[in-house]
Amino acid sequence: MRLLLDLGNTRLKWALEDRGRWHAQGAAAWSGDLALLESTWRTLPTPAAVFGASVVDTAREEAVAAQVQALFGREIIWLRTPASACGVRNAYPEPGRLGVDRFLAMVAAHAAGAGDCVLVGVGTALTLDALAADGRHLGGLIAPGPRLMQQSLLGATAQVRPRNDGVLVDAADNTSDAVVSGCWQAAAALVERFVARMAPRFGRAPAVRLDGGDAAGLVPLLDLSATLVEHGVLHGLAAWAQAQSDVRATP
Repeated sequence: MRLLLDLGNTRLKWALEDRGRWHAQGAAAWSGDLALLESTWRTLPTPAAVFGASVVDTAREEAVAAQVQALFGREIIWLRTPASACGVRNAYPEPGRLGVDRFLAMVAAHAAGAGDCVLVGVGTALTLDALAADGRHLGGLIAPGPRLMQQSLLGATAQVRPRNDGVLVDAADNTSDAVVSGCWQAAAALVERFVARMAPRFGRAPAVRLDGGDAAGLVPLLDLSATLVEHGVLHGLAAWAQAQSDVRATP
């Protein structure tokens, strides 16, 4: 039994896993009190190992590591983005500069047999990565996620002040709808453009896989076929953790 930890920008997501089977899972927002997470973890059996992937600061990593040590007496085995692992080859000349969340999403897709694909993470950031069927990472893009676009726009302007949350429309007749629709449609347009630009490199139209907290909101806006997936980082972390266990078990 392994405890898997995904320390994302907005939330800590976790799963108790054993060879692909999830026995428990959950999440806690950084803005909230992590004491609730601790009370949940107290009900879990002690994992044989704890694996973590993080895109947050050292202070938060250390706080989570202290909780894990106190509750389970385990050190977290952190994955820092490698040049290659689990059949996936990182395109970055400096491998560690690629976010580990993006790398693990590719590991999960490759392990699932996704073939030539574009992986889209829709959260605080909008991330796009092209992954060939043979595991070659062809590179990617990073942009603000649609909600962060909205926040940035409102923070940098004096006159753009929506009166309500707004709704998605093709062409708005009020500021609230214009801001929401513009940001979400911009995100959708970037995904479509990236997929179109990558198709010649694949020699075919790639599969498109969306993951992340806002992925479900973006899928209906795309003028292309896309699959909604969940917990790509944790599934990728499970594949990597299993590979480490297999290596250690080999005589």
